[in-house]
Amino acid sequence: MLDNKIIDDISRRISALITASPIADIEKNLHPLLQGVFAKLDLVTREEFDVQTQVLQRIREQLTQLEQRLAELEAQSTNAK
Repeated sequence: MLDNKIIDDISRRISALITASPIADIEKNLHPLLQGVFAKLDLVTREEFDVQTQVLQRIREQLTQLEQRLAELEAQSTNAK
């Protein structure tokens, strides 16, 4: 079984290599670039999406109720004639 000290030492060495390598620069520059691209895409947050999903569900329920009520009124109108 590996000793925790060995694992920690390997982890520190890998972190140091990544920090000293071009990967750190790429990551540092890529993050703002991606933020700019996503900002231009006019995306919505998950919270906004969930709210709109709930609003749509309520509207669908209301529409179903109105359709049922209209069918009842039409049936009453047909029976009255």
